[in-house]
Amino acid sequence: MRVATWNVNSIKQRMPRLLPWLDQRRPDVVCLQETKLADELLAELLGVELEQRGYEIAAHGEARWNGVAILSRVGLDDVVRGLPGGPGFPEPEARAVSATCGGVRVHSVYVPNGRVPGSEHYNYKLAWLAALRAQVRAGPQSVMVCGDMNIAPADADVFDPDAYIGQTHVTEPERAALAELQSAGLHDVVRDRWPSDRVFTYWDYRAGMFHKDLGMRIDLVLADGPVAERVQAAWVDRHARKGTGPSDHAPVIVDLDEAPDGDIGPVVPPPSAAAPRRGTVKLPQAP
Repeated sequence: MRVATWNVNSIKQRMPRLLPWLDQRRPDVVCLQETKLADELLAELLGVELEQRGYEIAAHGEARWNGVAILSRVGLDDVVRGLPGGPGFPEPEARAVSATCGGVRVHSVYVPNGRVPGSEHYNYKLAWLAALRAQVRAGPQSVMVCGDMNIAPADADVFDPDAYIGQTHVTEPERAALAELQSAGLHDVVRDRWPSDRVFTYWDYRAGMFHKDLGMRIDLVLADGPVAERVQAAWVDRHARKGTGPSDHAPVIVDLDEAPDGDIGPVVPPPSAAAPRRGTVKLPQAP
């Protein structure tokens, strides 16, 4: 079974790329984030195309922001939209959907950004992660949590830790909240498979960050032991970040039980730029 997660940053804008990508990579389960589309409009836009490809859809969307979905060709049972009892900002947002697909409980999540450390949105992010942890722990075994975590788990998951000083995504409380989620027995399958490789999933649109390979690894696939033991390949599809009209995120692909493309490494194709000397590059928004 091939499971993928992709923050598409507007499914309407990414439709010309999403459908060919589905035909090329042929994932069995796809977790999408930032769909930015109400459920009925998503079904109207993609329902026929996805049905022709054998996918069922579980969506939890909003008209302009957020939005998550699961596409599955291996079953879509016991769908739960949102985080039961979870926090809102101020109302609950469309940031989580879960379902059982091919015997695995799959969560597609779009963790709040946090905006500024110490802000109300930052505190909301930490509370939201605690609610996600509670839901995962209350659920069945054989589980995968897939999506945009908006957290780089370690300094190795950003192009330069110095560039992120004072920013969200890298602070100790965020990383501790992610570690608490993983303490339920979840493995970061990409990092487990490629423990020392430079691998990112997000690159800012500005300042040529993708072409310079100045990115972050914030899109994760977390799997419990029974699922992690089945992993045959785990990689980032950099091809999907290239070309015209890409998302600023690349898909993460995990193959269970067999690897149709082989164990091809963490990046496809390899980065076109070497790592810069530490402290020499600022983020595009930095003064």
